[in-house]
Amino acid sequence: MLTLDTAQLSTQEIQQYLQYAIAPRPICFASTIDLEGNVNLSPFSFFNLFSMNPPICIFSPSRRVRDNTTKHTLENIKEVPECVINIVNYNMVQQVSLSSCDYPKGTNEFTKAGFTELASELVRPPRVAESPIQLECIVQEVIALGAQAGAGNLVLAEIKKIHLHESILDASNHIDQAKLDLVARLGGDWYARITEANLFKVEKPNTKLGIGFDQLPNAIKESSLFTANEKAQLANTNITPSLNTAKDLKLSSQKIQEIKAALSNNETELAWAIIQTLV
Repeated sequence: MLTLDTAQLSTQEIQQYLQYAIAPRPICFASTIDLEGNVNLSPFSFFNLFSMNPPICIFSPSRRVRDNTTKHTLENIKEVPECVINIVNYNMVQQVSLSSCDYPKGTNEFTKAGFTELASELVRPPRVAESPIQLECIVQEVIALGAQAGAGNLVLAEIKKIHLHESILDASNHIDQAKLDLVARLGGDWYARITEANLFKVEKPNTKLGIGFDQLPNAIKESSLFTANEKAQLANTNITPSLNTAKDLKLSSQKIQEIKAALSNNETELAWAIIQTLV
């Protein structure tokens, strides 16, 4: 295993390793405005949701690594502490990339990248009409993490209004994950596209406490034919199976495939029902 001491690496080297390793990252496409009314639009992948009550997003316009200058987004927010976080999907990803060019201050990236300004209801910066989800935010605080090149500036943005395109909603007006077609940032020039084909579900940890690996039948726990993920699915039941964990199970290849198929479909109860027949 290669072990690296960050104190011995340059900022560029740290960036190279960590932006590949800590991924995929959601993209905050932030629109801001300065006191003179100049609009700015820029993407940030140091971004996530951090609180529900109040609803808080955090993104970080870092100081430029090459020359330690700050970005127009950060300068605007310090003048006008408001922003719109526009969520990025695949249909707009090339335009979003174009908007990240270092245009001179006062340049409107809506125009440069071909986006449509949509007036916000509460804050001064406009929304991106092409974005499937637009979050109007009031900036609560900006926390500088340093004054050196590459240092982040955490923008704590409280979400005040949520705008959703009808095209991404289901019959109950909830977001349909499969319809979003989100993109996420990886390292270098790499992105990820979140399509219906690569979506999968993982049942949330059982609130009544899963039985754990130690309570799995030995024949399953010690088997190389089941992955660690599959064993964890079986261990996340709160009902202790009526099995002697040390007793051998009659695990034929057919039954193994039936159990694995049930787990693949998130049918954990069915998987256990099959196991119960193997004593």
